[in-house]
Amino acid sequence: MKVEIWSDIVCPFCYIGKRRFENALEEFSGKSDVTVQWRSFQLSPDTKYLPGKTIHEVLAEKKGWTTEEARRMNEQVSAIAANEGLNYQFDKTIPANTFNAHRLTHLAAKYNLQQQAEEKLFAAYFTEGKNLEDKHTLAKLGSEIGLDENEVSDMLSGDAFTEEVETDSYEAQQIGVRGVPFFVIDRKFAVSGAQPKEVFLKALETAKKDWEKESSLAAASSVENDSCSIDGDC
Repeated sequence: MKVEIWSDIVCPFCYIGKRRFENALEEFSGKSDVTVQWRSFQLSPDTKYLPGKTIHEVLAEKKGWTTEEARRMNEQVSAIAANEGLNYQFDKTIPANTFNAHRLTHLAAKYNLQQQAEEKLFAAYFTEGKNLEDKHTLAKLGSEIGLDENEVSDMLSGDAFTEEVETDSYEAQQIGVRGVPFFVIDRKFAVSGAQPKEVFLKALETAKKDWEKESSLAAASSVENDSCSIDGDC
């Protein structure tokens, strides 16, 4: 069984959804038969790092809120994350473009380290306040999961894995992804949003029963929950 997960590293519900899915997978009887592939998706491809710009200010500008209103919303999301054992530190979060970070996850996949890369990048962004647009930071993060730091730096200096990131985004459009996280099991069943663990577990069990049957994603069952939309709304 193959689970593909479209997500963006700066999507707060993507990290929450990741943890809930992992908790479901731990309880799934067919865990050993499951492979997970992370797919790239950029919520805000035009975002650029601006020194001193806070995530609260970015959210306030996008929503037409005051900075304090944005801060309260981020506090609510932090509380949801805390229930999953995640420590969001939005006061430290640095808004940044994620294209190169996604390229890093594809390099990591080459060495079967994609899961580690996703976790490292999520934590770096939401907890540690790292600038994921900074290539030196990305190279260091890559080395911390076992990648060669020089290879990461060389990759970031060129255009390697650019096509892979763009292809993931294109496929998301083709299968109708309107928000992330978006989970697809065997290209048959779709789960949208940071669903409770029980929903993921049920989807996995259903997919296992239907493992050898052919089906199309167009006819797939779908459920929705908290997510970040393609226009960046969370």
